[in-house]
Amino acid sequence: MSGLSEPRRLLDDIGLCLVFFTRLRLPSGDFGGRGLANAIWAAPFAGLAVAVIGALAYAIASGLGLAAGPAAALMLAATMLVTGCLHEDGLSDIADGFGGGRTRERKLEIMRDSRIGAYGAAALGVSLLIRWSALSELAGPGHVFLALLAAHAASRGLFGAFMHLLPPARTDGLSANAGSVSAETAGVGAALGAVALLTLGLGGAIAAIILLGLMFAAFRALCLSQIGGQTGDTIGALQQFGEIAVLLVASVCLS
Repeated sequence: MSGLSEPRRLLDDIGLCLVFFTRLRLPSGDFGGRGLANAIWAAPFAGLAVAVIGALAYAIASGLGLAAGPAAALMLAATMLVTGCLHEDGLSDIADGFGGGRTRERKLEIMRDSRIGAYGAAALGVSLLIRWSALSELAGPGHVFLALLAAHAASRGLFGAFMHLLPPARTDGLSANAGSVSAETAGVGAALGAVALLTLGLGGAIAAIILLGLMFAAFRALCLSQIGGQTGDTIGALQQFGEIAVLLVASVCLS
């Protein structure tokens, strides 16, 4: 009984993360009643799906004769399409809230506003520019796939640890409703993300882990000082920062 239920639970967690973090849809929407906090370890698998789709878009564009720059732009468009700009939305909300609010309450209020301000627009522009320029430096579709796999899986592998180490900043909302993440669940997600970084080579993986660790610690401290915890928007912004960090390392290791 347990031998059959364990693989099913793992598949349910992967399916839940695919449906939650992307616009991909699966035939079954039950997922065994699993909650996001318990399934968050599988977020890197959603990153794998995004990486495959992005790499395929790049390969098709490159095969049609497009240069690296336009191919990278189309690849970014494909990844944002498959995620519904979920994490880009979090980044822009964080930039507007942290940049435009004077008090904790006002920051949280701004973050819930669907309108985008100057801080949010600037953050999105810089994020897209850095990611595009890093991907444009890579040597062909094969290296693009390796970079995307590392960046999208490792950045999502941080979700569980972030939710485990920071309390929800609100009593309602996505993060609060997700529940608490155990240390074991957070550790599995982080380990899967670290394994994905090996596509950059051992040296690249070590450099990426160091950079991700510094980024994680800095952003955790910023969220605590600004709003006293984490929200769904902060998790989205964390993914963007993590993706950027890994792509910068990839631009050195794989160019």
